[in-house]
Amino acid sequence: MSIELFNESGVDVPEHLVIEAARFAMARMEVHPGAELSITLVDSETMADLHVQWMDLPGPTDVMSFPMDELTPGGRPDAADPGPAMLGDIVICPEFAADQAKSQRHSFEHEVAVLTVHGVLHLLGFDHAEPDEEKEMFGLQGQIIVDWYSARDDRVRLQDQAERDARLLRNTGFADGTGGR
Repeated sequence: MSIELFNESGVDVPEHLVIEAARFAMARMEVHPGAELSITLVDSETMADLHVQWMDLPGPTDVMSFPMDELTPGGRPDAADPGPAMLGDIVICPEFAADQAKSQRHSFEHEVAVLTVHGVLHLLGFDHAEPDEEKEMFGLQGQIIVDWYSARDDRVRLQDQAERDARLLRNTGFADGTGGR
């Protein structure tokens, strides 16, 4: 999966986390591995302009999604013959996300990950305009986030175990510290 991230917000954002969350969500939703995604981080003023232009709503918002291939094969994972596609663009406002994280009493990083997954789901055709849609989308979003954290924890545990194993092998003389025996 090709994911391009552009930070035009002026805010320091853990870009690797945004890309990791997007990649995980796309894989979880079985998006073709050749799919492309663009994520842009913008300031509040830019987001407010986009919000008015595309939604006719005043002020900034947290995330907006602009699907590219929503009606062509390959644009959705449930299409008859899914293939690579440009999914579209996700625009996130880190300033808005920071305020939202503070009011919801969780980390900025968590909020940005949630908004990234939310944006991916919108690109795949999910919406929350109706109560049933909202329940489905937010349930799926929550499960993807839980699974993403679990996968991250598993990777950390495996890395820690590999480091302990390497140390043990060096200490017992089975490895010389250079990768050889």
